Amino acid sequence: MKKHVVAAAVVATIVQPAIAADLITNPVPPRREQQAVAPAPIYPVFKGRVAVMDGRTLWYPQYAQRVRLADIDACELPQWALNPKWENRQQTMAPAPVPCGPLAKAWLKRTVGNKSIECTVVGYSQDGTPVARCIASGRDLALEMLRVGWARIAAPYPSNSQYLAYQNYAMAARYGMWATYVLDMNEWRRKAVDKTLDRRPIADFNLLAERESEISPPFVDARKKPKRTDR
Repeated sequence: MKKHVVAAAVVATIVQPAIAADLITNPVPPRREQQAVAPAPIYPVFKGRVAVMDGRTLWYPQYAQRVRLADIDACELPQWALNPKWENRQQTMAPAPVPCGPLAKAWLKRTVGNKSIECTVVGYSQDGTPVARCIASGRDLALEMLRVGWARIAAPYPSNSQYLAYQNYAMAARYGMWATYVLDMNEWRRKAVDKTLDRRPIADFNLLAERESEISPPFVDARKKPKRTDR
């Protein structure tokens, strides 16, 4: 009887350390509550006919929603550019004005026509307006505005590599605003006091005289012209 008791004690002594070692080597993982995974953001797609608000903004009446073309900028409606051909400076105080805002709007409106426009939202601007890639009959509206020179690239590295090529082509050909003196749009928005449609061209002439940056080739050309000596 004693032998059986001693044998059982020896087995228990051998087995118990083994079980303890197993518990240390393969510990039971602590139970964790399952955390909810946030869904990836899903941006909407707008489809239908639109109204053109300006050279970079569309209005979907069925959604009561503005949509802004991604990666480009255009003159605001009250903004004026100036014709660089200022020939008779004795009789005219400033170059002839060019309504770059309305012209940009007119070209976008011409491109859109009565077509159904599909805009895929890629983000939102600071004021909460959806920013989107918009297609009309297979044509990228932003690319079209860059091609005719009534818009410029808004970011140094646009997502579409063709944007820069189209802008460079329009600049070289002097299409649209690239044939004018035009103030950078962001600078215009920051400095213009009167932003109504009644704004006078002389106001933008004064802003151009004190400009901080220049975006159109005629600025550079004007500075390279020799000074007149026949006065």
